[in-house]
Amino acid sequence: MSRSLNKAILIGNVGSDPEIRTVGSGTRVAQFSLATGRSWTDQSGAKQEKTEWHRCVVWNSARGSGLADVVEKYVKKGEKIYVEGEIEYRQWQDKDGQTRYTTEIKVKELMLLGGRAGGGGDDMEGAPRRSAPPARPKSASAPSSAKEEFGDFPGALEDEDDDLPF
Repeated sequence: MSRSLNKAILIGNVGSDPEIRTVGSGTRVAQFSLATGRSWTDQSGAKQEKTEWHRCVVWNSARGSGLADVVEKYVKKGEKIYVEGEIEYRQWQDKDGQTRYTTEIKVKELMLLGGRAGGGGDDMEGAPRRSAPPARPKSASAPSSAKEEFGDFPGALEDEDDDLPF
């Protein structure tokens, strides 16, 4: 039997406050959009930018993990977050009988990476900063800056100022 893997890892900014619902079984689910962006210089020397939007869905698990509850309490528009999960494709019939399609990231891990883009962050006092396993400690031989670590990659750390629409 061959092995397979369906894994998405994203770091981006939350596009709008999460929508929280309770489904028929009483399980809570959170949905939000996440923007990731990149910039590069084209052959003519003009700066180019592209933003991708990802639909993220977070369920409270049957094991008692309340990840959707964490999203409801701490994730807000403009937050920079890390999400890890599976890509899921769904289709359904709308009220007019048309077949509709969507692509979602079914979030399994989530980590808050910083305060809000607007500075704020006062309501984050005492908030758990992560729900994912802690990062590995930096070794003594690790590069001292992100510039050293990613300097070989074109466009790496080129522009930290996203012009995201929020």
